[in-house]
Amino acid sequence: MTPREFSERLAKRARKANISLDSQAAESLGAYYRLLEFWNEKVNLTAFSLKDVPDEAIDRLLIEPLVAARHLHGSHGQGHGPRLGPHPRLLDIGSGGGSPAIPLKIAMPSLQLLMVESKTRKSAFLREAVRHLNLLDTAVETVRVEDLLTRSELHESQDLVSVRAVRVEQKMLTSIQAFLRLGGRILLFRTSTGTDAPPLVAPPLVYEATWTLVENLRSRLVVLRKML
Repeated sequence: MTPREFSERLAKRARKANISLDSQAAESLGAYYRLLEFWNEKVNLTAFSLKDVPDEAIDRLLIEPLVAARHLHGSHGQGHGPRLGPHPRLLDIGSGGGSPAIPLKIAMPSLQLLMVESKTRKSAFLREAVRHLNLLDTAVETVRVEDLLTRSELHESQDLVSVRAVRVEQKMLTSIQAFLRLGGRILLFRTSTGTDAPPLVAPPLVYEATWTLVENLRSRLVVLRKML
């Protein structure tokens, strides 16, 4: 598939999700997808077959983060999400093949992004993607998230923590909330029709909202907020 054909396919999926893409974002997303497809043949970055650009892969890897970004743009008059500062900090846990973190960064260039991935080959891909896409204010840590908790400078430093494809339990939530500033949000990308908060959400976290991402995938974004 040529870059132009990919852009047309992406634009079609974006329109279905009521997303408006500018040309620069579309070009960056296409470059990311092609890099992911190339590396996925050698490193298992995603379970999707990326050849021929199936709609489900575009929706999961690209459209879901773009919809999440639209909600997070509440401070700019779009969506209905939390108000963010001019340079919000995002820590993405278990970044794997880079989604949702990299598409979120493309959609929100002002994000200061830290991707955490414990597997060396996957983190090598993430660093190559950062270089290839020229993503500013973006870093990759090859470490388990538990080990980051020993770094006091990261405590209460993040506006957002995102999690996908990682088992979420109360113990994990209690641990990762330490990275959030007061009022910061945990973003849980989920493939469920349910709209309730995950079980056993305990202070200082409270359930805030559930946002629809892609209807045909039955995907939702569950948002937890750090309170006093």
